[in-house]
Amino acid sequence: MDTAVLSYLNSFAGRWQFFDTAVIFKAEYLGWWMLAGVGAFLAVSAYLKRGELKARHMVFVAVVSGLLSRFVVTEIIRFFYDRPRPFDLSAEALAKAGVLDVYKLIAHNGGGSFPSGHAAFFFAVAAGVFIYYKKWGILFYLFALAMGLSRVIAGIHWPSDILGGAIIGIASAYLTTYVVSKYQKRSDI
Repeated sequence: MDTAVLSYLNSFAGRWQFFDTAVIFKAEYLGWWMLAGVGAFLAVSAYLKRGELKARHMVFVAVVSGLLSRFVVTEIIRFFYDRPRPFDLSAEALAKAGVLDVYKLIAHNGGGSFPSGHAAFFFAVAAGVFIYYKKWGILFYLFALAMGLSRVIAGIHWPSDILGGAIIGIASAYLTTYVVSKYQKRSDI
């Protein structure tokens, strides 16, 4: 299944310059626009003097859970399981896996494919936004999904890498929210 989805999505790479440019933008830069959006929530709520505490909590959860998922959980998993990226495999290994070829759109180092650190971080950010602002959170989830799919189209991740990163990121955001709420209840006593 993983190889079939990779083959299908990656088959669109290298065909149209506009499409490739859009994929590269989403795979490499869309996440930073998401972070700018999180910062904008805080700035707008502070400026309007409405919902600033809620926005602060959202930013805290989004950033802390993103860092936790990317630099702690993901790295622990990669320490014990070093999955090669699709472009790391030889032509023989790709053929054995059912993939004819991988068209790599983005320069990237090999190794450490599972789970996707980008997916872990940006799905954590999206979940952090969703927990506090449902409608905006859906948009952030769509951006995180577009980023993840673009990294598969670009040939630098397997689909299961993105799925694993998404699960880690979302779980990290809900865990961070749980810990923050427990701490708030304690400090209210």
